[in-house]
Amino acid sequence: MERIYMDHAATTPMDRRVAEVMTPVFTDVFGNPSSVHAYGRSARQYLDKARRTMAQSINSDEKEIIFTSGGTEADNLAIIGTAMANRHKGNHIITTVQEHHASLHAAQHLEKQGFRVTYLSVNENGIISIDELKHALTDETIVVSVMFVNNETGVIQPIEAIAEVLQDHQAYLHTDAVQAFGLLDIDVKQVDIDLMTVSAHKLNGPKGIAFLYVKDGTALSTLQFGGEQERKRRPGTENVPATVGFQKAVELIMQERMERKQTYQRYKDLFMEQLARNGVNFTVNGNVDQTIASIVNISFPGTNVESLLTNFDLDGIAASSGSACTAGSVEPSHVLAAMYGQEDDRTTNSIRFSFGSFNTDENVSEAADRVAKIVKRLTK
Repeated sequence: MERIYMDHAATTPMDRRVAEVMTPVFTDVFGNPSSVHAYGRSARQYLDKARRTMAQSINSDEKEIIFTSGGTEADNLAIIGTAMANRHKGNHIITTVQEHHASLHAAQHLEKQGFRVTYLSVNENGIISIDELKHALTDETIVVSVMFVNNETGVIQPIEAIAEVLQDHQAYLHTDAVQAFGLLDIDVKQVDIDLMTVSAHKLNGPKGIAFLYVKDGTALSTLQFGGEQERKRRPGTENVPATVGFQKAVELIMQERMERKQTYQRYKDLFMEQLARNGVNFTVNGNVDQTIASIVNISFPGTNVESLLTNFDLDGIAASSGSACTAGSVEPSHVLAAMYGQEDDRTTNSIRFSFGSFNTDENVSEAADRVAKIVKRLTK
């Protein structure tokens, strides 16, 4: 039985071309980038080149790129670091109820430190209200953090409209663009984003490396203490091999973005069409026309997450859900609960399918057939 991977939003397989450029760096470029001797200078050159690539990909300056250990650290640094550095201006943070936990838990931490946090609601399509944002803004607001694309539903938020609202306000705009980068064209100067998170392992790059874009002039407090790496904003010896791999992954996705976008959209359309042809009763969570090409979140009425995922895995299908399974019970997806309400069945019968490099037209079609059989069996 062929196993079929449909969980690219969780992580992506590393591109062989990425692994190829990383391999010699592990053995040949072992110097510390902070060292002044030839070994250190060699490592620094790789680091500087990668930083320029990241900056060019979003139309920023290389000095505005901070390498971190992953998206979670980048989100934490953006939200907590900016809040702490600007506390003298106010103590109000705005985010949304459906953020990734890397951002939600950072906001909750700030609440314990005395900050006031407003969690914006979303409509049934998973999109915030610009009017609600305007109403929530105060003279005390210092950070607004809204993810570019939701990791569970693939819904795209109106980041450009949010930036326009903040144009003449003191608040900094942070966006977690982990799911958006590479499929959407993002220009941080054109949109006027102050801080943005991008992670390598969502781009067929290595795990354990991400970058945080920080617009020049943004006040940011470090959350760690040690050396003066990353312009004193993130101490610790940089991971040069992972950074080189990240660079290659970004170069590839910039070259292939339109092709990948079209391919993933074809997979998504094919998957849903095949489910429909098999007579499966399902609905898409959120407006599918307002989602990125690689993610679809599907509700299967009359089922539950635990039995679906268990049976999918037994039949070789790797997918996921935002619902947390603990001690035999399911905690509803906080994202879907925000869209439909805590008691709605969709919060516990929905699965996220996400498409990428491990897919083909053939295995997507085969996956849809297997899913259809399982859903029909479970709903008899």
